[in-house]
Amino acid sequence: MNIDPKTPVVDFLFLFLFVSSCCFLGRCCYAIDTIRSEQSIRDIRGETLISQDDIFELGFFSPPNSTLRYVGIWYHKIDGEQTVVWVANRDVPISDRNGVLRIGNDGNLEVLDGNNTIVWTSNASVPSSNTAAILLGTGNFVLSSNESIGHTTKAYWQSFDHPTDTYLPEMRVLMSIVKGENHALRSWKSASDPSPGNFSIGVDPFGAPQIVIWNQTRRMWRSGQWNGVVFTGVPNVSSFASFLYGFRLSEPEADGSMYFTYTPPNASDLVRFRMGWDGKEEQLRWDDGLKSWTVVQSEPVSDCDLYNFCGNFGVCDITKIPKCSCPQGFRPKFQDQWNRGNWSGGCERRTELQCKRNASDAGCNSEQDGFKGLRCMKLPDFANRVTPGNSETCRGKCLANCSCNAYADVTTIGCLIWTGDLIDVQNLDKAGHLMFLRLPRSELGSGKKISNLVIAIIVLAGVFFLCITIWLLWRCKRKMKSEIRNSIPTFYGSNGNEFSADLSGSTELVVDGSQVNGPELPLFNFNFKCVAAATNNFSEENKLGQGGFGPVYKGELPTSQQIAVKRLEVAGRSGQGSEEFKNEIILIAKLQHRNLVRLLGCCIQGEEKLLIYEYMPNKSLDYFLFDQTKQALLDWGKRFAIIEGIARGLLYLHRDSRLRIIHRDLKSGNILLDEEMNPKISDFGMARIFGCNQYEANTVRVVGT
Repeated sequence: MNIDPKTPVVDFLFLFLFVSSCCFLGRCCYAIDTIRSEQSIRDIRGETLISQDDIFELGFFSPPNSTLRYVGIWYHKIDGEQTVVWVANRDVPISDRNGVLRIGNDGNLEVLDGNNTIVWTSNASVPSSNTAAILLGTGNFVLSSNESIGHTTKAYWQSFDHPTDTYLPEMRVLMSIVKGENHALRSWKSASDPSPGNFSIGVDPFGAPQIVIWNQTRRMWRSGQWNGVVFTGVPNVSSFASFLYGFRLSEPEADGSMYFTYTPPNASDLVRFRMGWDGKEEQLRWDDGLKSWTVVQSEPVSDCDLYNFCGNFGVCDITKIPKCSCPQGFRPKFQDQWNRGNWSGGCERRTELQCKRNASDAGCNSEQDGFKGLRCMKLPDFANRVTPGNSETCRGKCLANCSCNAYADVTTIGCLIWTGDLIDVQNLDKAGHLMFLRLPRSELGSGKKISNLVIAIIVLAGVFFLCITIWLLWRCKRKMKSEIRNSIPTFYGSNGNEFSADLSGSTELVVDGSQVNGPELPLFNFNFKCVAAATNNFSEENKLGQGGFGPVYKGELPTSQQIAVKRLEVAGRSGQGSEEFKNEIILIAKLQHRNLVRLLGCCIQGEEKLLIYEYMPNKSLDYFLFDQTKQALLDWGKRFAIIEGIARGLLYLHRDSRLRIIHRDLKSGNILLDEEMNPKISDFGMARIFGCNQYEANTVRVVGT
C-alpha cells in the first residue's frame, strides 16, 4: 500500500517523532556535569548531573526508610546501595518531588521546594550572575564564573569547603591556628536522617595538629599528634600505614591557615572517610570483587581509645587487667570508685613536687625533682610546643617551669611539655613515644630500688627455668632415641618390600610435565608419640574431616611445621585400611608432581597406621564451591587455574608417570588448595596400577562420587 506523503497520517508521524526527539534531547542535556544560569535540575523529571569520568552523580534523593527529598552527591558507578557523600539541604528537607536546583538571579546555587521557597543556598559572595556549577570527578561541586568553570582556585563556592559527614581524597580540611577554626565533618542524626547529628570530626586548631572526634562539645577520641607521616596516637597504625601515608599537611598560609589533604596510594581506588552517626570514624575502600565497602580502619575501637578513659594522670593499657593503672609516684584519687571499676576520677601524686614545696623560697630548687621514662606512650593532650632543641634542652625547659609535669622530645615534632594534668594517656605496646614524667626524688629512689629487686628476681627465675627446660628436653630426646632403637616402625619401599631405615633407589619424576630420572624422595619415620603430641592427642579441635578410611587431623611439629595426619581405621573397623595404606605408601612415594599432594612420612605402630601429609591452609575445593560467602573469592581466573592444575595432575597420573593410575574417587573434597590457591590432588588410597600396555582394569571395590 502506498502512502501519500501529504496525508494527515504522515504529518502525525513526523510530529510524533519530532516531539519525542525533543523530549529525549531535553532529558539528555541534564545527563551532563554542568549547570548554567538558564538551566535547572528538577526532581520530578529525575534529572541529575554526572561527573565526566562517571564516578559521581548529583541530584535529588531520599535516605533509606524516608520519603523526604534532599539534594546530594553519591557514587554513580557503584550499583546497588546508594552511597551519599554530601548533602545540601540537610537541615530543611523537601516533602515532595517538586524540588528544583538552579542558579539564582544573584549567581548563587539555590534549592527551591514546590512553593518556590528557597530551602538552601550557597550564599557566596558572587560578583556577577553569569555563573555556572560543575560536578568534578573528585566529587567536588564547584560554582564559578562561566570563564573559570572547573578551576577550584577561582571558585566562588565549592562543596569541599562545606563537607557533611564524608571526607573524600583531595578535599582540604581547614585548620586555622590564628582564627581557631576548622572544617569539621558532622555525622547524620541517624541512618535515615541526614540532618546534623551529635558527632563531628576535624583537626584540633590548638597545639600540635591532631584529629579529634567530638560528641557535641565534649572530646570523645583523638588521633595523637601528627609527626609528618602518621598520627602518633593510633595504636594499630602499622596495619594500615599504606593508607594513612596519603595524608599531607600544607605549609601555613599568610593568615595562619593550614590544610590536611589525602591522596590514596592507588589513584583508581575509591576511598572515603565517614563520620558515622554512631560516633565511629571509618575509612572505607570499595572492593569491586565483593561489590561492597570494606572497612580499612575504624576509631574508636576499644575502651582505651575513648578520650581520657582512665582519668587525669591515669594510664590505660588494653592488654592488662584492670585496664587502668596509676604511674609510679601516683595513686587513685578516689580509691573506692577505682576498686569498683570506675576509673574516671584518675590519679593524684603521692608526694608533691619539691619545686612547688620550695615555691615560697628565693627560687625553685628544681634539682630535687627528676624524671621517670615511660615508653610506648600515646602522648597526653594539650601539649605545649617549645623551641626545637635536643632532649637535654627539652628537659631543662621542663625543670625551669614548676608547672611542668612531663616532657617528650619527638622526632619531626620537637620538644613538647605539659604544664597541666596529663590527660588521655595510653600505653600503645609496640607503638607510641618515650615520655618523661616528673617526680620528686623520693619517689624516684624507692622506685629504683623496687625496680632493681624485680629485675634481679626475674633474671634468677629465668636462668632457673632455662636450666630446667634444657634438662627436660635432654631427657625427652634420650627417651625418644631409646624408643626408636627398640621399636622401629615398618615402612614400604617402592618395590613393595618391607624395610626399616634405608630408603634409596630411583624413580621417574616429573618436572613441569617432563619425566626425568632422579633419586627417590625419602619418607620420614615419625614416632607415634610425636604425632599424637602434634595433634593434641588427636583431639576434636584438631580434626579437619572424615575420610573413607579414617579421620584427618591438623598437627604442628616442634619445628613449627604444620602437617595433616590421616589416621587409618584399625583392621577391626575397616578391612581395607591396611591394603590402602600400602597403596598410598608405594604410589605416592613415586609420584612427584606440583599438582599432587606431597607425603612427608608415615608410621605403623601396632594397629595404628598413620600418613603424614603437607598441610593445605585453604582446605579443599568443596569448602569454597558450596559456601555462598566463599564462592565470591573464586573469580573466573582462579577457577580456570584450579581446573588447569587438576588436569595437569590427572594427565600425569594417566599418561606421564611410568605407572598407569586411576584415582577412582576424584571429587571436590579430594582437591586440596595451598596458600596460593594451587590445586593438589589427594587420597590415592583407592588407586589401581595399570600395566604399560593396559587400558582398563577390573575392580571389586565400589568407590567414587
